[in-house]
Amino acid sequence: MDIRKVKKLIELLEESGISELEISEGEESVRISRHPRMGMQAAQPQPPVMVAAPAATAMPATSAGERAPRNDEHTVTSPMVGTYYASASPGAKPFIEIGGEIKVGQILCIIEAMKMMNQIESDKAGRVTAMLAKNGEPVEFGQPLFIIE
Repeated sequence: MDIRKVKKLIELLEESGISELEISEGEESVRISRHPRMGMQAAQPQPPVMVAAPAATAMPATSAGERAPRNDEHTVTSPMVGTYYASASPGAKPFIEIGGEIKVGQILCIIEAMKMMNQIESDKAGRVTAMLAKNGEPVEFGQPLFIIE
């Protein structure tokens, strides 16, 4: 399959918002997915996880901008292990900023996992009240990334 066709398929995947695409052309086939496979079995695509933190559970503040969420706030957690990036490329404007209004489906950050750049999108509209991860640093599955009001 021609590399130009593969690049076009990747662009189609990014523009459409679908999580996986598989095309067969004669004996050749290509499968493009936003989510890496786990082991030899295919993982079901998972949307970004948004969990309301219980009021009794306080998240320790470790740097400026970090704090425990209130009852009316939601915590966006990392859906995978990887490296957190606040912008599309070094020196580019961050996807979101503290105090910024966001919409459902808006890109919040990128997490690089196994050489795949995974765009993390918002499931909730609101205002970003805290950014809990630092650009270029590793994140764990379930680690709080943002607090949205």
